[in-house]
Amino acid sequence: MAEARLQVIAGGAVPQEPLATDPWQFQTACVDAFVASWRARGFSPVTIDNDIGLLERTLAALGRPAWEVTPEDIDRVVGDLAVKGRATSTRREYVQIFKGFHRFLQARKATEIEAAFGVRRVCPVDEFNASRHVGDDSPALVPPPTPERVAEFFDFMKQRIATARKYGPAARDYAMFRTLYHAGLRSEEASLLDKPDVHFSRGPFGKLHVRFGKGAHTSWPRPRWVPMLDGLDLVLRWFLDDVRPKFPDSPVLFADESGGALHRGTIRNRLRYLMELEGRPASERFSPHALRRACATHNYERGVDLWWRSNRCSGTGRSVQPCVMSGPPRRSSRTPISGRSPAPWPS
Repeated sequence: MAEARLQVIAGGAVPQEPLATDPWQFQTACVDAFVASWRARGFSPVTIDNDIGLLERTLAALGRPAWEVTPEDIDRVVGDLAVKGRATSTRREYVQIFKGFHRFLQARKATEIEAAFGVRRVCPVDEFNASRHVGDDSPALVPPPTPERVAEFFDFMKQRIATARKYGPAARDYAMFRTLYHAGLRSEEASLLDKPDVHFSRGPFGKLHVRFGKGAHTSWPRPRWVPMLDGLDLVLRWFLDDVRPKFPDSPVLFADESGGALHRGTIRNRLRYLMELEGRPASERFSPHALRRACATHNYERGVDLWWRSNRCSGTGRSVQPCVMSGPPRRSSRTPISGRSPAPWPS
């Protein structure tokens, strides 16, 4: 039997010394790759633009490459934001965007960073500097916007339609946020509306069929009917006749420029972007959830019970059972629509 021999072959798979690489250029390339991953996951251009700016501000405030950031650096940045009076939600966004970028580096760039800079990444975000979800900006503590403030915001949006570079998205945003306010919908519920869900012949004002209403305690989505009050039917007629045809043909009611459904995060970011354009101070800005609370407050003050009106048959006042959907519910706005029509109105 021939004697087995081992031979040592020089290789360069793992460099023995750190490579001479500029850390700032390398971090810029990592940021570009991180943004490319957002596009691959289907994030909207507005969401990407907002998050790029937030990530750049976070990295600039830290003042060192992400793989060298320490928990003390996170404490310093978050503490400076608190001293400047920035809201808890803003401080939380800084921490979350950095945490996501650091997780991307661990998953995609770990070997390169260790080879180039001799650093093993340990996430500096821990239980001591991660902001709690509930803070001083909790909806229970912040009052909803007044009807006057909401009216001023919609006046701004109407003026913007005439001057916006793209008429379609500006007009869609106006109709969408009017729907959130007058119908009291959540962002997720609005993003899952289809064109057949708008019923102008139901009742004296027309109704929206919210087929994928929020469930409770891990239950299935709970469908409901919502009346189109305060002229919402006129807004949606105008939207369907003049605005929706400017977008690609699809069943989605409030579609993006590709014809797909807007993500609920995109709706939130669109509202924040519009209020920044409006030039109002942070104390006068509000979220989609605040619009829903403003709707509830406004209707309560004038004695309108949306739940009662939404779940009783028009003309008879008789209670009706929730609509039954065929097939599994659509859990996400990214799930393709199968063309299902709303369940018929019970007799």
